[in-house]
Amino acid sequence: MPTNEWQIRPLTKLEPEVQSEAWQQAVESANGKVPSHRIVKDVVQRIMEKTKVPNTYQIGEICQILAKDNPDLRGKGGCWCIVTGVHDYSCTVKIWNGELAVGLKHLKSYEYLPQDCEQMREVCDRISRVYSPALEESVQKFLESLGKLNRAYLTGVEEKVLKVLESEYSNEITL
Repeated sequence: MPTNEWQIRPLTKLEPEVQSEAWQQAVESANGKVPSHRIVKDVVQRIMEKTKVPNTYQIGEICQILAKDNPDLRGKGGCWCIVTGVHDYSCTVKIWNGELAVGLKHLKSYEYLPQDCEQMREVCDRISRVYSPALEESVQKFLESLGKLNRAYLTGVEEKVLKVLESEYSNEITL
């Protein structure tokens, strides 16, 4: 039996019906003793490689980030993103303040039409040009909120505020 939660955390990446089998393999790898986190993680990785799920995302696709149990995605849950790279087990995505590598189970497609995807790419580029950690907190929060919209367009007021920010910070952007 496991002695702490850290040992079994990697098992959450597997379907429930496979988790006990993976634990048994980890115990065998540890010569019948309680396996370490690293051993369990290695077993889980081997199982995932054997049962590879095809990556169906496409470059330019707009998705939502599902943070779930991934501490690396803290604060990014619910944000929309643009797929910029497709890999075996993950996608590289662009968000309002940079790029991330995100596992497939942490993405959900919005299934937008091509024109909506193009609109979102333009909005993302505009936000990225203005966003900076040096901005006032309220401005950062506004730009961040645009990065969490669940629609493919800006309202009239959002558009006006973004234009004001673009014009206000255009000197800093070109430096």
